[in-house]
Amino acid sequence: MLQRRPLFARLLRSLAILVLAWVALSWLIVLVLRFVPPWTSAVMMERQLGAWIHGEKNFQLRHRWVPWPQVSPYVPMAMVAGEDQKFPFHHGFDFDSIQDAMDAADDGKRLRGASTISQQTAKNLFLWNGRSFVRKGLEAYFTVLIELTWPKQRILEVYMNVAELGDGIYGVGAASDVFFRMPPSRLSAAQAARLAAVLPSPRRFKVDRPSPYVLSRANWIQQQMGQLGGPGYLQGSAPSSQVRRQR
Repeated sequence: MLQRRPLFARLLRSLAILVLAWVALSWLIVLVLRFVPPWTSAVMMERQLGAWIHGEKNFQLRHRWVPWPQVSPYVPMAMVAGEDQKFPFHHGFDFDSIQDAMDAADDGKRLRGASTISQQTAKNLFLWNGRSFVRKGLEAYFTVLIELTWPKQRILEVYMNVAELGDGIYGVGAASDVFFRMPPSRLSAAQAARLAAVLPSPRRFKVDRPSPYVLSRANWIQQQMGQLGGPGYLQGSAPSSQVRRQR
């Protein structure tokens, strides 16, 4: 028994060192990405690997980073209006939406997502698709790191540059090239709303061949953009009472 204690203590110490090293490395990566545009993301790499494995010879991954000043202000506003209207005010998690989703599930209704833009950015950038508890735990961890390290504008800038907006089409730069044949700085409110309308199922819903549902949702998003106060809403000047419940 006396010989086992030193071994256990060494194992515990090694585990603590590994955990601290993981925290330090992951936070360093998040800190660097506050200033450096990510050249890819975990979700992009996963999609490319899946195409290779399944022999999708015609698959082409498209991605082009576009900095915030070169994007129409309607684009981030449309994503906030459609995905996460409380984005300027929460700290990474929308607990009201989480509770609503849990209540809906308890009532036997279709399970709906309650992820914020911060959570989706963490998932797209660092993790894989899936619903395991391990992935959700890592998503929460990276969401906290991002919220502590990045300003809100940076979170939204990264999100609109890594979000999948079509099969193999990632970010507003590539989406503008493919769907509208124009730079993202020239996108109108209607075009931005249509991009946001296909989230979070861009392989099912099409920007260039919008279904009646996509057109209806795009119109709703555009209405929400106006009701929230337009791009100025992202400056955090609008009161939280203006937030509308998403449908």
